[in-house]
Amino acid sequence: MPFDESPSPVAPLASSRIWTAGTSGGIAVIIMLVLAAMRPDMAAWLGGGAAVVGIVTWLGSRRPPADGNRAMPAQDAFGAVSPPQDAALLDSVFEALDDPVMIVSGGEADDIAGRRIVLANRAARDLLRIQREGALLVSAMRDPNVLEAVDEALFGGVGRTTDYNAAGARTRHWKAWVRPLPAPERAPMALLGLRDETDVRRMELMRVDFLANASHELRTPLASLSGFIETLKGHARDDPKARDRFLDIMAAQAERMSRLVADLLSLSRIELNEHIPPSGHVDLARAASDVVDAISVLSQEKGVTVLLNVEPGEATITGDRDEIVQVIQNLTDNGIKYSTVGGTVELTLRSGLEADAAAGARLPGATRLSLLTPDRAIGARYVSIAVRDYGPGMAREHLPRLTERFYRVEGQKSGERPGTGLGLAIVKHIVNRHSGGMTVESAPGDGSVFSVYFPMRTEQVTNTPGP
Repeated sequence: MPFDESPSPVAPLASSRIWTAGTSGGIAVIIMLVLAAMRPDMAAWLGGGAAVVGIVTWLGSRRPPADGNRAMPAQDAFGAVSPPQDAALLDSVFEALDDPVMIVSGGEADDIAGRRIVLANRAARDLLRIQREGALLVSAMRDPNVLEAVDEALFGGVGRTTDYNAAGARTRHWKAWVRPLPAPERAPMALLGLRDETDVRRMELMRVDFLANASHELRTPLASLSGFIETLKGHARDDPKARDRFLDIMAAQAERMSRLVADLLSLSRIELNEHIPPSGHVDLARAASDVVDAISVLSQEKGVTVLLNVEPGEATITGDRDEIVQVIQNLTDNGIKYSTVGGTVELTLRSGLEADAAAGARLPGATRLSLLTPDRAIGARYVSIAVRDYGPGMAREHLPRLTERFYRVEGQKSGERPGTGLGLAIVKHIVNRHSGGMTVESAPGDGSVFSVYFPMRTEQVTNTPGP
């Protein structure tokens, strides 16, 4: 290898190397010529040897001709990577980045359709569902703030940072940053990157919502407790009957506050992890059976019969078992609370359903509304569980707001065990985390049906016949 270059900053320069191939060969030729002059009888042999050494040294030191088809060496004598492999390494690093990164070209300043993605790494392709090269930026990202930031970087040379919210069943919050790239002989170019800030935004919203909801809902029981305590310290101090009645009311209010705080913490925890897909396996039939056994004491106290009907077929889904049990328990608990004494709550589990069948009507003549619709995958099958009660039912104007926090239907009472108004909100967020759907059907005087459905595992779908 010729020593006219030194890729490493710590490697010795070519001029500092003493024993190169040319130097060694030249010294050998000189020695052989001196010997030939001193020994005339061997001059012919020594002269020929000097000629051979000179030719070999010249051939070994000659620079190889430039050949575009010749493979470049992987490394030089000091381990430095050659430029073509430097480009391959940079491309590998670009692809391995967890954050979506794209290189955007400008085109004409007044032609928004000319903004093209020159190169997109794997994370960007997975997020925006685009090819590696040549995608239109306006089709991949339609946020006007991001497009404006890209234009400022392309034609103004100004870097900028803005917010970007990705659409989908699970909203994700990104911080988009744009930086101009120097391209003197080409169209203007810019580097566009996205940084996931979903967790940070969820934590901020969780803190704000928790403070707002807790302060609003705790105000009434705290006021009641303060009033009864003041009464007990005053004229009711020596009245045993009034004291016992007030203490019972205070205990009920304290229990309500305890349930409220527990539900708020549960909802906040679920919202924080809503964008993280679960990884466990849950047998929905066994989970429903466990829920029926667990609430048997409550149903007997209320005088309500809970029936579980499981149709044949595998009903295993990918999910978090504790959260799935909470979904079934919240829906069943609502059915019991709004049922009359001697009533019935029915749980029906079906598997191997297509999306339309899983979200289909189960209560003829009732108003049906989808509270959560999942992103449909080709060939996906679902497991559904429907909870049917025969309570007072609800008018259609109440259905869209059922999953709002603390929303209660006016004129309905839930008996001696009032809820916190967070049960259905918790159910919706859990179902959304599991990529499922949720529907409600209700008619005044005819009860209600709440249905949730979850995608089956892939290996089960291939072996499950259609409905």
